[in-house]
Amino acid sequence: MNVITRKRGLAGLALVGAASFILAGCAAAPETNDAADAVDFTGCAVSDEGSWNDKSFNEAAYGGLTKAEDELGIKIEDAESNSEEDFEPNLAQMVAANCDVIFAVGFNLIDPVNAAAEANPDSHFVTIDGYANDPATTNLKPVQYAMDQSSYLAGYLAAAYSTTKVLGTYGGLDIEAVTVFMDGFYYGAKAYEEETGTPVTVLGWNEDKVGQFTDGFGDAAGAKSISQGFISQDADVIYPVAGGLFSATSEAINESGKDIVFIGVDKDIAVTSPEYADQVLTSVEKKMTDAVYDIIAELVDGEEFDATPYVGTLENGGTQLSSFGTFDDKIDQEIKDKLDELTADIISGAIVPIP
Repeated sequence: MNVITRKRGLAGLALVGAASFILAGCAAAPETNDAADAVDFTGCAVSDEGSWNDKSFNEAAYGGLTKAEDELGIKIEDAESNSEEDFEPNLAQMVAANCDVIFAVGFNLIDPVNAAAEANPDSHFVTIDGYANDPATTNLKPVQYAMDQSSYLAGYLAAAYSTTKVLGTYGGLDIEAVTVFMDGFYYGAKAYEEETGTPVTVLGWNEDKVGQFTDGFGDAAGAKSISQGFISQDADVIYPVAGGLFSATSEAINESGKDIVFIGVDKDIAVTSPEYADQVLTSVEKKMTDAVYDIIAELVDGEEFDATPYVGTLENGGTQLSSFGTFDDKIDQEIKDKLDELTADIISGAIVPIP
């Protein structure tokens, strides 16, 4: 079991208020049949650690690639990374495959994909959850998400739903792409506390940015141990920001025999992994499938590659809370209306999720 407690400052991705960056054009996809005719275009992707079947961000991004294959008729190539040592050779493999666009999935690939873009100026790269080290780079497009916005809603909902008013959250790695979720969740829960006067405890993260993390997105033992610790302190809503490690949290919940729920991330977990639906209060979605597909569709349709960053927000639908599924009738209409109000206030700028 590897549980890491760290203290750090939030820096790097300044996503709030970035809705002004839009996915250029968001052009409609070329007209296709169900069985799309093949086109002379190859879309490629390199995964972060965790595999394409991680039930989380890798799988969501890969879904955009396969959707483009099915609906647009493109060819696809991919390289799955088992460790950080695979990033550089996997990117080189995709360059050698003469890909028309190469997606590097995950914050951990930022340096390798920046290096690949610099070394291969005629190739087009997209960094998901990343950024260009040099903003003037013309062959590297960042795709980022204001996950503090939707996580703020999740924190408020979790506090309202909780019976014990004890919540827990942990991350898969201590990186900005993870802690932005935890920040939003914390401040959303505290907004409920301030508004109602009901104390809410958030385990695993605080305003000083001290939190709990597993030793990577494959550390199921660490995830289960952290979850068990939260449960022993009466947490009844847990927010794992750790890819597919929600399965370890579910295992801890099952073994406890208690009425506890968790909140999914990246995808609508109740839909993509229905075996967990009776424990998923909601999910904080990062619409990576849509972003990957839309970028490919524009290029297939003849658009020039555009390195302008795309930032998914509540306003542009790049991130959202999933439906409440089996918990819909357990959430008061008053809370649903409040979430709509909070959404509008975040979009307008009246609420800044991370103060």
